[in-house]
Amino acid sequence: MQQAYAHDTFLSPFTWRYGSEEMRHIWSLKMARLLWRRLWVALAQVQHEAGLVTLEQLEDLRAHMTDIDIESSLRVEEELKHDLMAEVHVYAEQCRVGGGIIHLGATSMDIEDNADVLRIREALDVLLARVRELLKVLAGRIDATADTVCMAFTHLQPAEPTTVGYRLAFTAQDLLTDYANLKRVRASLKGKGFKGAVGTSASYAELLQGSQLDPRAFEDKILSHFDLQAFEVTHQTYPRHQDWEVLSALAGLAMTAYKFAFDMRLLQSPGIGEWA
Repeated sequence: MQQAYAHDTFLSPFTWRYGSEEMRHIWSLKMARLLWRRLWVALAQVQHEAGLVTLEQLEDLRAHMTDIDIESSLRVEEELKHDLMAEVHVYAEQCRVGGGIIHLGATSMDIEDNADVLRIREALDVLLARVRELLKVLAGRIDATADTVCMAFTHLQPAEPTTVGYRLAFTAQDLLTDYANLKRVRASLKGKGFKGAVGTSASYAELLQGSQLDPRAFEDKILSHFDLQAFEVTHQTYPRHQDWEVLSALAGLAMTAYKFAFDMRLLQSPGIGEWA
């Protein structure tokens, strides 16, 4: 059923033709909803510790956390026009005891933004592992071809000799810069946290009155389940400057890959044929 539904709608070749199995899994609808549910369970766990949620309600949410039903969620979304609220409804239907406390005090982006950062982090981990592998391969080829002479070009015309290893080292140098930049961005990733509709944590402050937790400690305890820190200041969403940082790092890596591919294509062309 899901397969038929998928092929009745728009598909991008950037996913099905070029995307890896790991990336398709990370950015799937199923993974998004599983992360939403994990965040709801973590929220309920800390609310239980604060005396707001019973153990029975919490355990009910845990018991059905992985019971993802994409078809039902999409049908509800057609009516509600809201993806996250559709998942709340489906999850609540599965949880007869705990369904009523799902999303207690939260706003949509308390869940979606944190889930997206977790997906970005996992995706960057996959990418960093691939870049490390590529750097190792390049290092080996640089050593192996350090004395392999080839013609170098300037303004698309023969200039003077160089070596294949030296040309590869140019790519490796840029790739190492990209790797360091991706690592920096990955290490700096933060979630929105649990700060409510406008970032003031007002809904949580009201719920936590009389408990031993303040909104900051409450937020920290939830995010500790995911080894994630929160931005100090947010609005409805986390600062989108973070997304720009991620995209800039990815664009740098893409630029290096493009330059290398263009170089290879040039050297394979008629009249040159150095690597043909």
